[in-house]
Formats: sequence, C-alpha cells, structure tokens
Amino acid sequence: MKDYLPFLKKLLSAPGLSGHENPVRKLIIDEWSSITDEIQINTLGSLYGYCKGNAKEPRQKVLLAAHMDAIGLMVTTIDNGFIHITEIGGIDPRVLPGQPVIIHASGGNQGQEDLPGVIIQPPDYLLPPERNSETVGLEYLLVDTGLPANETTKKVLPGDLVSFAQEPIEMSKHILAGHSLDNRASVAALTICLDILVNRSHSWDVWAVATVQEEETLGGALTSAYEIQPDLAVAIDVTFGKGPGDSDNETYPLGKGLTLGWGPNIHPGLHDAIKELADHFEIPYKTEPMPHHSGTDAIALQIARAGIPTMVISIPLRYMHTPVEVVSMKDIDRAGRLLAEFVSSLTPDYLDKIKLNN
Repeated sequence: MKDYLPFLKKLLSAPGLSGHENPVRKLIIDEWSSITDEIQINTLGSLYGYCKGNAKEPRQKVLLAAHMDAIGLMVTTIDNGFIHITEIGGIDPRVLPGQPVIIHASGGNQGQEDLPGVIIQPPDYLLPPERNSETVGLEYLLVDTGLPANETTKKVLPGDLVSFAQEPIEMSKHILAGHSLDNRASVAALTICLDILVNRSHSWDVWAVATVQEEETLGGALTSAYEIQPDLAVAIDVTFGKGPGDSDNETYPLGKGLTLGWGPNIHPGLHDAIKELADHFEIPYKTEPMPHHSGTDAIALQIARAGIPTMVISIPLRYMHTPVEVVSMKDIDRAGRLLAEFVSSLTPDYLDKIKLNN
C-alpha cells in the first residue's frame, strides 16, 4: 500500500471551507479515480466514490462518510484597508493573532485573486477598556494584506473567503500538524480503505462519501444518505486528543488507537460488530461515550429517510478547530484498515447476523 502522507499534506494545503469545497474536492477526485469504479458529485457538492460489490443483485449498500469541508473565515467589512472577519465553522479567537491567511479576493479585474495576509490584534490602547489584557474577540481582530488601503478595498469584498495558510508540519515520528486535519485526516483514512479494497472482494456495494458542509449544516451527510439509501452507515471523524492538562476520561492519546462511539447516535449492534473486528485484528481502540449526539455526520446519517443503523469511528486529534491541529499517522492508518476489514466482513446475510433493533 502506498504512503498517503503526501496526499494528506496536499489536502491540508488546499482551501475548501464549509460550503466552498471545490478546491479540495478536485484533489480527492484525482486520488479516488483509480481506486473506485465510479465517481459522482451530488447536487450539494458531496463526492461519491462507488465500489461495486460481487454479490448477486440486489446488493446491500454501505455508506462511509468523511467530511471534506474545513473551518475558516469570511470577510465582513473593509475599514481603511484592514479587513474585518467572521468565522466559518467555529474558531477559538485566542489562536488567531499572528496566523498567516489567504484572502480569496473576488473584486479585482482579473477575477478571483489569492492575497496573502496576516491576522493582527490591535494594541490595548485601541481596544475598549474592558478588553485590555483579556482574550481579544474575533470582532476586534483584523487581516492586514500589506497593500495600500484603496487597493485592498477594490480587490476584497464582503463575503470573500479567508483560509489558513500555515503549511503542514511533520513533527516527531508519525505526528503531523496543520490546519483542516479536522476532517481531512479522515478523508485520508477513507482513501486508505479504498486502496485496500482494490485488491479484495467484497459482497456489498461501497459508497465512500466526502461530504460537504459538516461544520455548518450537516447537509452533505443528510442529502447523501437520502440519495444513496444505504443499509448501514459509518461516519469517520476526529475526536479530542489528549494535550497539556487534559483529563484522561475526556480525551484520547495520540498514536494509541481509535475511538468507537457509544450512545444514542450509534447503533448498538453495529458498535458491537466493529468492536469485535478491532479486537480480532488487534487494532487498538477505546470506547468513546457519546451521551447526546456525536457532533459528526452521523447525526444526519442516522435519521435519513426511515433511519439508518450508524456507527462513528474517530481519530484522536489535539487542538481541534485551530490552525495547528495535531494527529498521528498511525491512527489514520488504523482507521483505514478497520474500515476495510469492516467492508470485507459484510456478507450477503450480514444484516441477519447482527441485532439491528434497539
């Protein structure tokens, strides 16, 4: 199997904010075209990679979903050449000052132009007194392009997208840092799964879906499940990795394995079956309690049409929703292998073997 680190680094270097995923979708199409039987794009923009099963028709269908959209920023106004911004997808403003960004400017004569910029925090004496020496909110942060004020005003318009520009960083062995690892780490895992399945027979039809808009609407998962009508679904996403000061019962260590979701958003029979597979193939994992919804595409997958038995597999990730998320490539590989083993285990009578009723 090929090394998927270069592919993941490409994904992290591409924009593709929630609702505007085309740049990253193109990269995934290039990678999936050789390891799937068919590529489709649905009306909302989610990408389908179809792998035909070898059982007699009508075949059952499994949907494997990893969202490809990323968090980022959007221009609200331009004031004397400095750009005011708002968030797409939820961002902690404490990590923003000093971050390099790209403004995808739409107002120039040449069409869209990517302008480099940096997020700056005004000095205390320019802030309201109550904000001095406190965390500065997003409404006070600005983007500086370094251009003359009149040029910035001509090129940048309200509604233009602003994406993070920090290049991915290979840290210690198997550890990668960068923006948009939530959830392009899982797109890489799903790609590893497809690569394994190329050389394996599987009874069920497989629909690998890189969903759109998970960070804002869950619309990609909901519309994909409604259209494909799978018999089972798995959402692959990230979860909170253990960092400085984090408790062991709320976070999960990097490089030590995956998490398997457990709660009302998870089907018990499917959870038990995937847990048994992980045990059999010695893939380390922890059970992750999800007492409410899972915060993933599984929210929408589970309730599409009349309901779909759904599971969540997660990859531990530090510093979620920041430009410097950190993940272990070992865990990405494990997620891909577990998905492939799950698909391989789906026999024509699989639904009769697991308890599907709650």
